[in-house]
Amino acid sequence: MIPKYLYTPHIELRIRVNDSEGVLFMENDMKVQKGTTTVGIYCKDGVVLAADKRATAGFIVNKKTQKIHKITDNMAVTMAGLVSDAQLLVKLIRAEVKLKDLATLRASTVKETANLLAGMLYMNLRKMSMVPGIVSFLLGGHDHEGHHLWDLGIDGSTTEVEDYVSDGSGSVFALGVLEALYKKGITVEEGVKLAVKSIGAALQRDVNTGNGIDVIVIDGKGVRTVLEKDLNIKIEV
Repeated sequence: MIPKYLYTPHIELRIRVNDSEGVLFMENDMKVQKGTTTVGIYCKDGVVLAADKRATAGFIVNKKTQKIHKITDNMAVTMAGLVSDAQLLVKLIRAEVKLKDLATLRASTVKETANLLAGMLYMNLRKMSMVPGIVSFLLGGHDHEGHHLWDLGIDGSTTEVEDYVSDGSGSVFALGVLEALYKKGITVEEGVKLAVKSIGAALQRDVNTGNGIDVIVIDGKGVRTVLEKDLNIKIEV
């Protein structure tokens, strides 16, 4: 079975022979081609997360992929990477946060959840496997300190974002829109419109982004979906 990617790692294995010594060398050249577009926008009254719906494996394998997942009632993530790893890590972080909340008798903060998930990403990338565990997340959430947006890299790195962030092959197009139109202090309503425009730019130009858009908002009221739209193009004669 061909693994489905939201990032598409291209692995090239080259064999080189040293004739004089009769030694066989194997060289691994891995290039990561990101095949998705996700966006996170920090607003004055909440966080907006958005993503497209396409999953690829050299071709389009799913037109209705769910790339935004609820972690708790106040936190959610967008995912990019190897689908199986991303789905497993989402299940694990949900369970770990619940266990941590029970052990500490309090709700986990967004920062604590970001660090916990980043540790999972760190170990996931470095485990021995025939298939690279390449996954990254954008984490948005609300806690007693306010609302927060985190960028969690494939290597386990953590960056708190105070304006906007985009991930995936279409991010170069999305970031152009965000750079031009984002204004500090925008409302969630304005953030939703900006997220749709930025994902829309990637839909128009990036071949690995497409088939629709999902947008959610995270604020003091919790996690809620504000837009689910499929994009289907059919030619009729």
